[in-house]
Amino acid sequence: MAKTGGGLRRELGPVEAVGLSLSVIAPTMGMALNVTLAVGAAGVAAPLGFAVGTLVVGLVGLSFVFFASRVTSAGSGYAYIGQTFGPRAGFIAGWCMVLLYIAGGSGSAALVGNFLSAALDDHGVHLGNWWLPVAVASLVGGTLLAWRDVRLATRVMLTLELSSIAVIIYLGLRILSAVQAEGGLSLAPFHPDPTVGWWGIGYAVVFAVLSFAGFEAAATLAEEAGQPRRTIPIALVGSVVAAGLFFVFASYIQVIGFGLDNMKALAASEAPLNTLALKYGNVHIATALDLAACVSAVSCVLGTLSAGARMLFVLGRGGLSPTLAKVHPVYGTPSVAVGVVAFAMLVGLLAWAPFIGPASYYDSVGTIGVLALIVAYLGVTAAAAVHAVRAGSRLWLVLGALGTLAMLWPLYNSVYPVPSFPDNLWPYIVALWIALGGSLILLKPAIGRQDPG
Repeated sequence: MAKTGGGLRRELGPVEAVGLSLSVIAPTMGMALNVTLAVGAAGVAAPLGFAVGTLVVGLVGLSFVFFASRVTSAGSGYAYIGQTFGPRAGFIAGWCMVLLYIAGGSGSAALVGNFLSAALDDHGVHLGNWWLPVAVASLVGGTLLAWRDVRLATRVMLTLELSSIAVIIYLGLRILSAVQAEGGLSLAPFHPDPTVGWWGIGYAVVFAVLSFAGFEAAATLAEEAGQPRRTIPIALVGSVVAAGLFFVFASYIQVIGFGLDNMKALAASEAPLNTLALKYGNVHIATALDLAACVSAVSCVLGTLSAGARMLFVLGRGGLSPTLAKVHPVYGTPSVAVGVVAFAMLVGLLAWAPFIGPASYYDSVGTIGVLALIVAYLGVTAAAAVHAVRAGSRLWLVLGALGTLAMLWPLYNSVYPVPSFPDNLWPYIVALWIALGGSLILLKPAIGRQDPG
């Protein structure tokens, strides 16, 4: 298996790249958690919110496609922004993306134990506080796989995610059939709810965009993919389209499954898919859904480990630390970076999650990670617009500018109105993380002198 100049192995194709992006997005896990939030904002029209959100993320994705077809670096946003605004600006973007991957992976590990506990509860078996050892075990297992074989890891991610998606599709078909028999199918979920109008749709888009967080992970495999200028754009577009269609479908079946006049119950539900499984199926389907969400969480742990390690690897190569840029001589993976990212995930899991519970921990670190990611997305879309001006491309200028505007909305809604405590603290944590990255630039001048590609 070939290596690129003693670096990362170049052995992956579109399948592996799509597998990484879908695993970080974790569609099944997202639909188990985010639809109720969108319903609380848009009411019956939550599926319309996810449809609009798909278009918004698609605009951002085009900026990544713009660069991915030109820059073949594992640095993703770091390399893209660095090509336009310089290595230091790119470093801050990459630093923010590292925070997303660490936070997302650690939070997902906590949910592995949480969803497994829910599945066993259906049959009278209670894990209690044993969710934490299960979470740690998923993180350890993911680390070993990410450390040894990225090709196998990405294929495992894709298999796990597709199998969990299949369970929700099966439930959805049962719901559609039952509701159709009762004459209850409706297009109302694709029209604004009269009680909240388009403002509610706009707020629901925030949760839709958050559901796509990590779609760009495929770009971190650019140095390990054959024909990266073709493979990575295909993976980016394919991941957004596939996840978007699934999000619209999954939100629609939840809305019609609960009933158009029962949105308050859906918005307040802690486990809507479980409720629907018991209503339209049986306890075995409910258990299968909990296990599907558990599998999706495992896939997300593995995906964020892989993507986060490659981002940290490129930051190390760009002047942060030569040690982080080391590649395993046998496996061709960024083994040191894998270990550092896994350790950071483990620290958060052990030091924070036990005191607030797995679900609250996931919500907290997930919000922190997504806020950091929005900053990076804004940088990439702005860089695409500026790069397009230099290249004389009006089309890409417009697309980059639209992507920037699209990201300002979820950023604004994430910080205003000011969330209640402790959610109001998360933007400050992101700001401190960015300040730490700036301090590293000052302490290590080499960061500003290295080629981000």
